[in-house]
Amino acid sequence: MAKELFVYVGTYTLPILFGTGQVLLGKGEGIYVYHMDQDSGALELVSKLTGVANPSFLAFDPERRFLYAVNELKTFEGKPTGTVSAFLVDSETGRLKFLNKKITHGTDPCYVTVDKTGRYVLVANYASGSVSVFPILGDGSLGDAIDFVQHSGSSVNPKRQSGPHAHAVVLDEANRYLFVPDLGIDKVMVYKFDSISGKLEPNDEPFVSLRPGAGPRHMTFHPSGRYAYLINELDSTVVAFAYDERHGTLKEIQTATTLPEGFADTNACADIHVSPSGEFVYGSNRGHDSVVIYKIDQSSGKISYVGHEPTGGRTPRNFGIDPTGRFLLAANQDSDTIVAFSIDQQTGKISPTGHATKVPTPVCIQMVFI
Repeated sequence: MAKELFVYVGTYTLPILFGTGQVLLGKGEGIYVYHMDQDSGALELVSKLTGVANPSFLAFDPERRFLYAVNELKTFEGKPTGTVSAFLVDSETGRLKFLNKKITHGTDPCYVTVDKTGRYVLVANYASGSVSVFPILGDGSLGDAIDFVQHSGSSVNPKRQSGPHAHAVVLDEANRYLFVPDLGIDKVMVYKFDSISGKLEPNDEPFVSLRPGAGPRHMTFHPSGRYAYLINELDSTVVAFAYDERHGTLKEIQTATTLPEGFADTNACADIHVSPSGEFVYGSNRGHDSVVIYKIDQSSGKISYVGHEPTGGRTPRNFGIDPTGRFLLAANQDSDTIVAFSIDQQTGKISPTGHATKVPTPVCIQMVFI
């Protein structure tokens, strides 16, 4: 039976204070579920799960039975912590049913991932700079955290880097190593991950240092597993790495700007994705309000500039590429839209499809077949 393509959108529902000092008034109502037309890229609202506080980042288990969302909060029940919530996914309609939530033992959790065995959920706590690991129980709900790692340190930007700020949790394809870009300390921390116990321990080479003031944010692996790509929020660059899967080590190949020549206004990078084909890598610029496109050299991992495309709105916080690699959806946080683009399979360039969907303060997009 042909599967349907669903789009899940996390939003800000409450006012949130960012590290920049900006206060954003969240206008979302929860997690939005859309059906995507696989011919046009148009979205049709299926359901809206309300009563979920700041579900800013989403992740599915490998079998698409459960969805997990961080609740990006500075306090919960009077304690300095955010939470992470679990949901059951209806296999026919794509609708969500709340299961439970657990405290993350850190503030402003901003990123969640599920390990490739479907046994564990891992969360990055941005404001306090830490990582938490939770077991997934038989019904998809979460148990209490079974491991916790606190980062320490600072870097050169006094406004943004006075302490650690874990911004993502990314496992390699072999599910053996966890990579945590930390914006506050200009490092990608590297941990050995035990998929049986869920425990983390520092890798033999426990981190990769970035240029001072880079502000590492999000990271993604090439489908081959040979390369990784990191986007830096503060200095608007992408770093290409060669990856040694056996030892869990990254070796920098190249650093490239995400901005066009002559652009001198304020910019902060956000998200990064490699196309399913492995031919191209894309990054989002907030300020320039664009997606930058690079072609990947398959033999070296190096990237070459292809172009920029405006996202048709303000502050593209997140974007997603559908599993077939035909469409890119850009979430414009500050103009309340998700704009659909078609992807040219030969050049990697993206073009607006003409479909834009109103979504209040969209923060995260996940596209899956169900």
